[in-house]
Amino acid sequence: MKPPQDILVVGSVALDTVRTPYGEAEEALGGSASYFSLSASHFAPVRMVAVVGQDFPREHRDLFESRGVDVRGLETAEGRTFRWKGEYMAELGHAHTLETQLNVFSTFHPRLEARHRDCPFVFLANIDPDLQLEVLDQMKRPRLVVSDTMNYWIARKPERVVDVLRRVDVALLNEEEARALSGETQLAAAADRLIEQGGRAVIIKKGEHGALYRSREEMFITPAFPLPVLRDPTGAGDSFAGGFLGSLARRETHDGDALRQGLACGAAMASLAIEAFSPRRLVETTPEEILERVTALHRMVSFRLDPLF
Repeated sequence: MKPPQDILVVGSVALDTVRTPYGEAEEALGGSASYFSLSASHFAPVRMVAVVGQDFPREHRDLFESRGVDVRGLETAEGRTFRWKGEYMAELGHAHTLETQLNVFSTFHPRLEARHRDCPFVFLANIDPDLQLEVLDQMKRPRLVVSDTMNYWIARKPERVVDVLRRVDVALLNEEEARALSGETQLAAAADRLIEQGGRAVIIKKGEHGALYRSREEMFITPAFPLPVLRDPTGAGDSFAGGFLGSLARRETHDGDALRQGLACGAAMASLAIEAFSPRRLVETTPEEILERVTALHRMVSFRLDPLF
């Protein structure tokens, strides 16, 4: 097997203050690029492009480096780091944003150097679709590009979100985002509509109900890894993306089996992320623990099909 290929992630690095029924964390490491990088780094080398302020703790930069994440593209700008404050109710399904301070992130424009433009795998986190398109315009010939988005951009720039959808290989959306962008209520119909709008493939993240993959050729699903207790859902989607794309960066082929295993890796990494506040479990986990969860997911959905009639 060839060595894993490099992944470029362009997204946010933040300081999060989060409260759930199971506890709270104040100014913990957060942001889409953070969760993605610490998840994907278990599978492949990651190069990060993001921005932080002068107040960004050195310990967080050291943490990225300890996981082998290339942070030479993590710019330090004059000002304060992006901050987000949110709260989850008992069902833990959706975050209630209490405060957002964009700070240096408000003027962020990705600066890609040669080592970034050459990356064969790319994750465009849920930043402004105009910035996602800027990144795509700077890339050389990536092998696989995955994008994410959020309702904020779908409500304000739906045409640009669709532009990104048409240029990437796989678009990630959660249930609400898929319904909003497609105009369809049922998720299978939403996935079909997104393909009709020009998407090559979409993954609809369904939280505790797993994920749905739809391309022009096929459709399949993966369950979520069942957990008796979860503490903080922040970063679950980005951790899923890290497991999914990281798994594919380790493989030479990206056929149906590879994609199915990628979804299982994504589900495993998301389950780890939500077991603790901040990305702590993503850092602490081991290859053996990840493999154990992926194997368990495989057992849950694999069975011998005997003749029925």
